Amino acid sequence: MDTTEFRRRGKEMVDLIADYLENIEQRTVYPDVEPGYLRSLIPEEAPEEPDTYEDVVKDIERVIMPGVTHWHSPYFYAYFPTANSFPAMLADMLSGAIGCIGFSWAASPACTELETVMMDWLGKMLKLPEDFIAGTHGQGGGVIQGTASEATLVALLAARCRAVRMILASDPQRPETGITSKLVAYSSDQAHCSVERAGMIAGVRMKKIPTEQSDKYAVQGETLRRMIQEDKAAGLIPFYVRTEHTHPLLRNAEKIWMHIDAAYAGSSFICPEFRPLLNGIEFADSFNFNAHKWLLVNFDCSTMWVKKRSDLIGAFEMDPLYLKHDHQESGRYFCTDNSLFRSLKMWFVFRIYGLKGLQDYIRKHVELAKEFESLVRADQRFEISADVVLGLVCFRLKGSNEVNETLLKRINNGRKIHLVPCLLSGQFVLRFALCARTTESRHIREAWQLITQLAEEVMQELPH
Repeated sequence: MDTTEFRRRGKEMVDLIADYLENIEQRTVYPDVEPGYLRSLIPEEAPEEPDTYEDVVKDIERVIMPGVTHWHSPYFYAYFPTANSFPAMLADMLSGAIGCIGFSWAASPACTELETVMMDWLGKMLKLPEDFIAGTHGQGGGVIQGTASEATLVALLAARCRAVRMILASDPQRPETGITSKLVAYSSDQAHCSVERAGMIAGVRMKKIPTEQSDKYAVQGETLRRMIQEDKAAGLIPFYVRTEHTHPLLRNAEKIWMHIDAAYAGSSFICPEFRPLLNGIEFADSFNFNAHKWLLVNFDCSTMWVKKRSDLIGAFEMDPLYLKHDHQESGRYFCTDNSLFRSLKMWFVFRIYGLKGLQDYIRKHVELAKEFESLVRADQRFEISADVVLGLVCFRLKGSNEVNETLLKRINNGRKIHLVPCLLSGQFVLRFALCARTTESRHIREAWQLITQLAEEVMQELPH
């Protein structure tokens, strides 16, 4: 493919993408295929002679689309939103064309510097404390990760490194293995499984902090304090807490690294009315959320800030000869490692939407969630299972877990809308997450009509 053909095919692909998104709600939201469906549709080996571009494009509908779950359909309410916008897609095209790898400032100065500045822009949109802003003289700053799971692991490894160095500074003769074997980290029992996995990778024990429904599943400071004191009395070394909420008890008195993970909710903090959810962030050492979930920046773009970037750099710094350059002592930039100019997506989206446009988008989803909540509350057969704060509604039919499992199976087997469940205090709960950029009130009401219709069928089949 030469430049001339690329120009033509590129325009065709933009049309294909625009048509796909414009007509996405006419597609079945969840695929009707069995595992292994795709292998029989394509050859066992790559072609020896080149295929034509036309044949490749034909196979998108024949091979790919039958197995696609349409996350950007206004009938998709599962998991969480994954951001999608035209400015971000255009930026992705440019990023792919430039094709740089930003593992140092010298590898591509614009890639490294734009990431630092975009993280400052976003940090200021969130009204983060100055400690987290790089600026021209700050000690903190932000860096883009692939996912919140990566950010949790990165923070955990940096915390482990800091804890070991602090102990060795006061006791240089102590063997490092004797320190790491006693390190203990903490996380909510409601946390994503990736947190436990991070502990396994880092080789440290990870303890779950019990939470209660009466506390809205939030970690309680007194519970955490008690666990820390018990572990210290047992000779362990508490060094890291990963939580969705800040805890003033950790105002560095314990020298414990506090990492705040707001993977989904973080985008909403650009709205003044939701910013109080982040109160206490000044006590944290690091903070992360996924801009690629709810901020219209396509995957991947998980934004992470630290108060002292030297903690992060010191934990991972390598200094091979081929990475040395004349400006590496400037100290203002993270090594962004394998970043393919992800900050371009932020730059395009922030400029083309503006802060107001992004706030309007978040607020619209929250309003739609409140609308769905009101529909649920108006039906005496259903109950709301957790406070509706942002764009997620957790609800269930009053009754057994089995009844709700049957209802969800009916919903998803119909493939008109798509939901997933969760367990809250042992109860099987249906999650209704506002996901697609194009979701409107009529989609919410259509979804509720279908849910109530299927609920009626399920309840009529119950033994009397």
